[in-house]
Amino acid sequence: MIAQPFEYIVPTSLGEAVNLLQKHGGRAKILAGGHSLIPMMKLRLAAPEFLIDIGRIPELSYIKDDGGMIRIGALTTHYVIESSDVIKNHLPALVDAAGLIGDVQVRNKGTIGGSIAHADPAADYPASILAFDATIVTLGPKGERKIPASKFFVDMMTTALDPHELVREIQIPVKSGKVGSAYLKMAQKASGFAICGVAAVVELDVSGAISNAAIGITGVASYAFRSGAVETALKGVKPSLDILKKASQRAADGFIALEDIHASAEYRTDLARIYTRRALQAAIERA
Repeated sequence: MIAQPFEYIVPTSLGEAVNLLQKHGGRAKILAGGHSLIPMMKLRLAAPEFLIDIGRIPELSYIKDDGGMIRIGALTTHYVIESSDVIKNHLPALVDAAGLIGDVQVRNKGTIGGSIAHADPAADYPASILAFDATIVTLGPKGERKIPASKFFVDMMTTALDPHELVREIQIPVKSGKVGSAYLKMAQKASGFAICGVAAVVELDVSGAISNAAIGITGVASYAFRSGAVETALKGVKPSLDILKKASQRAADGFIALEDIHASAEYRTDLARIYTRRALQAAIERA
């Protein structure tokens, strides 16, 4: 199928992009890497009258270590994240996620900002973004806004972005001490999307007990979520295989699992338990 006719616009600055969004309202869509939006346009699931291509705005592509905070520009590609020493050293789960997205072509073109703004329930980044307690920095007509990841993913392909806002930056705090993180998934073979993906960030105290655990899960429900039940169960305990397995049984508590041609709701719920335990084990090994 061929996309419906649209006008293609290429702004050269962030300010111009925001002005265009405001001018054209709900008739416009932002194009970053295009690996989510363009397929939807070809299927006519999306039919914008105006396509605003921000891919040539250089100030949106960067990774910066600000000492205690990693800042990632919205147009930073999956490949750049996957191969960044800064991200490898501080946020290994994000490297895991980037390296598992699509194929080489997709990773060289797709962007982190485009992925999280699209908010596909089976996307890889949201689990890590949630587990790392990231903040999404947006820009709109009223200026800059900072949205905690916990409030950003609202529902299937729905975020807290206002209609005239775009994602500018992702900010992730760097934890000190003995910390490990990991992201693992079971992928749908044809697309590479997660049937279940789990990111775990684990902090250990001097005694080896878990002082804090954060679990982000994608692919299971209509939007990515934090597994508060597992996090609470693990706080203050010394990890063992039995303890991790028992805590992980509550991975999807409070959430309704999706059911489709790829997996039943029961299967997805079971995958959430299995991959939560595996991600926790991998994170602890890296701590």
